[in-house]
Amino acid sequence: MVRLNLLILLCQVAFQISLCQLVINVRNQGGDVLHENLIANTSDETILLEFRKPEGTHVTQFIDFKMEVQVFRVLVLGEEEQSQNLYQVMCFVTRFNKVNFISVDAMSKLRQRNPTAIRQPEEDRGRELLSMDLGVDLTKSSIISPHLPAFCQEAADATYAREVDLRGWATTKASSKDLVDLTAAVHHLPSDPSLVHCNASSNWWQPCQCHLEVCVGWYPCGLKYCRGKDATSGRPTSFRCGIKSCRKCRDFEYYVREKRQCLWD
Repeated sequence: MVRLNLLILLCQVAFQISLCQLVINVRNQGGDVLHENLIANTSDETILLEFRKPEGTHVTQFIDFKMEVQVFRVLVLGEEEQSQNLYQVMCFVTRFNKVNFISVDAMSKLRQRNPTAIRQPEEDRGRELLSMDLGVDLTKSSIISPHLPAFCQEAADATYAREVDLRGWATTKASSKDLVDLTAAVHHLPSDPSLVHCNASSNWWQPCQCHLEVCVGWYPCGLKYCRGKDATSGRPTSFRCGIKSCRKCRDFEYYVREKRQCLWD
């Protein structure tokens, strides 16, 4: 496993907006090397992580720390020879737990010692299944996150959330959101127990349950602390000496009106 050494340095502030960009070369489980682009914005308290998979799928993870919201935007290219659309865009909105990612401030101060190195994560956090039971109305979605309408504008009819997260946002003190207002921004998706998975359907026009896998091969999931001695008193002390990196996969399941909206499954 390639060890990651990052120097914690201040990034330059441009136009009085604190932005820091980091490009990481990541080897995925299939052996391909992906280029992850990470951008931290301390003014908005947001982090953006994006990469392109070998077959052309573009994945963007957006984290709004203020609102405790995490969004995965996925752009899947179509097959022109099969008369498909040029691309499809889906957004998956979930509640964000701040312990799963380093803070925006810490992220904005990261810089690589060796930018050409190929990284692998120290910890694999496994796979999570998320059943998206709500559709999001982007015209009313600012209550969830003010960034959501613009970030997911190409997924106006394909932005999804979960009721369990909706209730979580309503109860957290950080967001101060009202469940009634949150509910007005979403609608329940059809939940027919007999609905087949798209990969088991041969009818291109039949509603089905779509599955989409999103794996982030490397992200800074925590800080590392080292032990030392205080230079003045000689007493034992701890200091921040790097980051911990992780990998995680998510399987999103959601309703589509027809199999043609889920051709990759």
